[in-house]
Amino acid sequence: MKTKLPLFTLFFCSLSVFGQELEKDSVVNNLSEVVITGQFEPQSLKKSVHNVRVITKEDIKQLAANNLGDVLNQYLNISIRTSGSDGRSTVSMFGLDSQYFKILVDNVPLVSDTGLGGNIDLTQVNLDDIEQIEIIEGSMGVTHGANAVTGILNIITKKKSAYKWEISATAQEETVSDEFAFFNKGRHIQSAKISRNIGENLFVTVGGNRNDFAGFFDTRQGKDYIQNDGSRGYSWLPKEQLTGNAFIGYTKADYRVFYKFDYFKENVDFYNAVVVPQDNYPFPDTHYANDRRYISNRFYHHLNSYGKIFSKLKYNISLSHQKQSRDVEKFNYLMESKQETANDRQVYQSKEVLYSTGTLSDFFNSKKVDLQLGYEIVNEKGFYDATAGTFKDDQQQTKDVRKRLENYDFFSAAEINVTDKFSLRPGFRFSFQSKFDNQYATSLGLRYLFSKGIETRVSLGKSYRAPNFDELYTYFVDSNHDLQGNENLIPETSTSYEVSFKKSTFFTSGLQLSNTLAVTFLDVDDRISMVLEQVTPTQQYKYLNIDKYKMWNVSSTHQLAHKNWNAKVGLALVGISQKIDLAALNVTSDDKFLYALQMNSNVSYKISKRNTLISVYYKYNGKQQQFVSSSDNNGNAEFALSELEAYGWMDASIRKSFFKNQFEVTVGARNVLDIQSVQLTQAGSTGVHAAGSDILLGYGRSYFLKLSYNLNFN
Repeated sequence: MKTKLPLFTLFFCSLSVFGQELEKDSVVNNLSEVVITGQFEPQSLKKSVHNVRVITKEDIKQLAANNLGDVLNQYLNISIRTSGSDGRSTVSMFGLDSQYFKILVDNVPLVSDTGLGGNIDLTQVNLDDIEQIEIIEGSMGVTHGANAVTGILNIITKKKSAYKWEISATAQEETVSDEFAFFNKGRHIQSAKISRNIGENLFVTVGGNRNDFAGFFDTRQGKDYIQNDGSRGYSWLPKEQLTGNAFIGYTKADYRVFYKFDYFKENVDFYNAVVVPQDNYPFPDTHYANDRRYISNRFYHHLNSYGKIFSKLKYNISLSHQKQSRDVEKFNYLMESKQETANDRQVYQSKEVLYSTGTLSDFFNSKKVDLQLGYEIVNEKGFYDATAGTFKDDQQQTKDVRKRLENYDFFSAAEINVTDKFSLRPGFRFSFQSKFDNQYATSLGLRYLFSKGIETRVSLGKSYRAPNFDELYTYFVDSNHDLQGNENLIPETSTSYEVSFKKSTFFTSGLQLSNTLAVTFLDVDDRISMVLEQVTPTQQYKYLNIDKYKMWNVSSTHQLAHKNWNAKVGLALVGISQKIDLAALNVTSDDKFLYALQMNSNVSYKISKRNTLISVYYKYNGKQQQFVSSSDNNGNAEFALSELEAYGWMDASIRKSFFKNQFEVTVGARNVLDIQSVQLTQAGSTGVHAAGSDILLGYGRSYFLKLSYNLNFN
């Protein structure tokens, strides 16, 4: 499959360059978007030493996104990896998977089946109460601890309202490719929320959401198909998600306290092939299948307090308890009666976390210098049943694994305003680890404001990633397999460098331009990989700290707004070098840099008289290459060049408001280009394509209709 860049994106590029030429004689006014992530306290984006990318509530509405993956899929340096087999969707940044990217809600890492903050299933993140999303790229180990290697994403939820009452309800119907029917085909979403200001200080909100994905049949025939020909079931598994949340917050003067609760439940149904028909003489034969259901439950509690002590020092403390468990329920499905029998449900994977973080700041009565001291405590308890992966002891007996990981971190950062134009921010964190050697992270950020409104930022950061559960404890050895975890693994360490330039300009005509350029370098040492240690007689694999990973990224974004038009284009060139040394086999990979291009663009037009907004988003992902371990025709280990072909992704929507914005209708299409999979090729030792496979990206073009009702009054 080949994808070409649309002409309108080239037009955006030209428009941005033209805008840069006009700016030379323009009066500059800087935008003051407020950000929270990585700051001592909320402040304007211009004052932030970090380069923060903001996704607003309006951006999410324009995409009519039903999960976080739909939102991030359109942003530079981010790739979304989906799976139809289990319905999961995870994020990859700078070529590194979701274990290196940390997702937080109100500055608290979100728990997943396998970790804290990392490897989050994006389909399990509710978008209903999001105020904005903030992303910082690069190592953020000082402020956010382990696994914040490629960056962090912080979801800021809504905590106040300008109205006494807010009542909202939403219904969304969406096709799955060309499949749709009420109740049993397509996607069906309903949500409702009520918020209330009680007096001048108390704010309360309660909401719920149901997201029913009826699966994607494609060439399959569903759960009631009785022929034993491999066609039963779905290409993408059916999944139902239920979310409930509640918030209560009290604010008075410089004091604020809130409690937030979220509950999440997910059912994923898996259908096996039909068992050979059972003789039921003298009645017709009966049919049944051995099916199973995966059930996830997540409880999220977050208590936060912000205020002053000693009438001066500002404190911000969060305490969180989270638990996520994944059950498997096995049962026999009887085709004729459509009943389930012999149901057997058990927990096979769980994660429970006690988490607390806090900071003290504003130590000095000075606008020149500020100091922040902080702590982070993580008590993480994990359980894996043998059905969650494969865990065996030295006697080849399957076993359950229960482990506890703890860390106690202390960090400090200073913000020094040398002049009105120049400021810097050094930081340091030390982490006491229960499982590994103690770790540390460092950072230094600099910001300088040149004349004519040019903002320059430089950041250096050192961070680390801790090994995950599978890498530490998997042990699967039998006559045909040899895959072993390694309890002696050490955390990976990383260093990142970034330089960025930004210029925002207002013209007297109402034209607004914003241009940014960023250069990033990331270096990861002791990277953990599953290593082929032996080829014959049985292939042996083991997790080891052996890899070296380097990444260059040059990205540029340009945004134009004029009257009812808003247009944006971004380009990113990513170069990745990986060195894998299989010392046991005397084979080393090529470590040259392999480059890939990404481009994204969006354009929107508001028809004011009709209260209508038209939006189009497009992202181009260029060809990606990497060296992978393989073997030649003689069974000798080698490295081959694997290539993932280029593809483009487009979303479009039209949103119209009625009755003074109380009622909204959004119609649109997702994955307009009808992308389902792309070709992954692997070159053999002769350079000829020796193997190939399709990488699943989606189920094709889908159409949606979203109805929203909002009633706000005092």
